Amino acid sequence: MNQIETKNVNFRKIISKYSIILILIIIMVMCTIADSNFLTVNNLLNVCRQQSVTIIVALGEMALIICGALDLSAGSVIAFSGVLSVMSYKATGSMLLAFAVAILISLFINFLNGIMVTKFKAPAFIATLATQMVARGAALYITNGQNVYEIGDYTVVGQGSLGPVPIPVVFMLVIFLIVAYLMHHTRWGRSTYAVGGNAEAANASGINTNMVIMKAYLLHGVLVGIAAVLFMSRVNGGLPAGADGYEMDALTATIVGGTSFTGGIGTPWGTVVGAFVVGFLSNIMNLMTIDSYIQQMVRGAIIAVAVIWDIYSKSRNTYRKGK
Repeated sequence: MNQIETKNVNFRKIISKYSIILILIIIMVMCTIADSNFLTVNNLLNVCRQQSVTIIVALGEMALIICGALDLSAGSVIAFSGVLSVMSYKATGSMLLAFAVAILISLFINFLNGIMVTKFKAPAFIATLATQMVARGAALYITNGQNVYEIGDYTVVGQGSLGPVPIPVVFMLVIFLIVAYLMHHTRWGRSTYAVGGNAEAANASGINTNMVIMKAYLLHGVLVGIAAVLFMSRVNGGLPAGADGYEMDALTATIVGGTSFTGGIGTPWGTVVGAFVVGFLSNIMNLMTIDSYIQQMVRGAIIAVAVIWDIYSKSRNTYRKGK
């Protein structure tokens, strides 16, 4: 390979790695042109507050997808664990207990997901679809389908701020740093990429693939539990029908952010950027009062384009390596 070809390859790698940032910048420029209210401080902080819950869930989803797994139950688990968290707070007044309840319930459900996927070899899609239905039904059953209101200071973590920064954004930033460290600076994190890239090769090299996947589900469980408290706090009540579709929002952010649906590829920062790409698009559509059904169609189209691009990119890279 001559010097020019080497430079071209390096240039393509840079474009491929940071293209999502370029897309985010282009979208922000277009949104600013479309509506002058988009770039106001209040609107941007509002988007950050809203996207914080999605990003926290998406970071857990990212770890699962990288190691070849998946979770479709996150929205329902947010509803179930969040409702019980609110009820615990109303009974005791302890925010610490409220967090503990949400995290423990979410951990238990994701532990079951992990057992079904690793021990019983159930497809992650089917296993987590089952827990999605169970968790949503449980949330509706324990509340008799009624929202839980009058939650007092429970709202502080979702609606409050530390100076100008919303508290959910603080949670998101801390969790992002922790997940980034786990993925790139620990043996488990490096193993997730190996398992997702080639599970048989990883197993042959001494990696316990089942344990790697199980730990990914447990990490996801902790993050979904935290997200549940932030969500219920932000919406000012325990909503058993709430967080509907949040697992799809998290999946969209993850895939748009460059995580390969076939596993082995993805980054925490890419997931965060992907979430803001989707979040800014939703925000500008709301500012322009675009019909919610059309917004749903747009989000679906984004997922389709992101998955097709992922498959195309992988096929192209495989072809180049073959040459």
